[in-house]
Amino acid sequence: MRRTITAILSAFPLVALPGCDDTEAFVDRPVRGWTLTFADEFDGEANTPPDPTRWVHDVGGAGWGNNQLEHNTARVENAAHDGEGHLVITARREAYLGNDYTSARLKTQGLFSQAGGRFEARLKLPIGAGLWPAFWMLGDDITEVGWPLCGEIDIMEYRGQVPDNLIGSLHGPGYSGGSPISDTYFLPDGERFSDDFHVFAVEWDTNRIAWFIDDTLYHLVTPAQLPGGSRWVFESPFFMILNLAIGGSFVGNPDASTLFPAELIVDYVRAYERTP
Repeated sequence: MRRTITAILSAFPLVALPGCDDTEAFVDRPVRGWTLTFADEFDGEANTPPDPTRWVHDVGGAGWGNNQLEHNTARVENAAHDGEGHLVITARREAYLGNDYTSARLKTQGLFSQAGGRFEARLKLPIGAGLWPAFWMLGDDITEVGWPLCGEIDIMEYRGQVPDNLIGSLHGPGYSGGSPISDTYFLPDGERFSDDFHVFAVEWDTNRIAWFIDDTLYHLVTPAQLPGGSRWVFESPFFMILNLAIGGSFVGNPDASTLFPAELIVDYVRAYERTP
């Protein structure tokens, strides 16, 4: 059953992170509640586009720096409400403006950004080789300082051919591209992320960022973990991004077993600040 705004948790459980040297740094995190600062419950009518007061389309098909194969469009064929409380980002195998696939990439840039807090999305992920859904964040200053100096927080990225695990990562100067600070979460007992919805979140406090799946902590990064001489660049506002990429350096290309259209189903996206 979908949670509504009135059912949002006022605080999240305190849990230890096995095998992490920085568990104590997390355990003493603030224990105040949360104040909602952004929410999209995707309650629009069927076949209507995402709310333009919350989301901007990134449009284009030049590989997005990762040799991706899709052309991201602003069409409802690639991103639309389903009329049942979800936004569906749909990847299609079709010739379009020089690309062999289409999809969508949505961002809150210029509309909403925030420094610190909790950022979460409830998602159901697709399955299939070459499918690369992600929920992630970039620093507002990317247009001034570029990447990776702006910082990147990958709340969730996933390879469709390995549907029982996904990765949370941090990118910055000296720890970016193929060398981010990452950890992997594995579902138990043969479960797959394509089987049901899960909540993917980060809690971002001063000098620490923690990753959660369904409120289970699985990854934590502090400045002490950065490579020598690297900078912690997570002190200014970041905006959120949702996309379903096809192919590329992280996931590889689709094969004959990949079924299209493929769907990333979004139940909600929310952000919070800690309550003083």
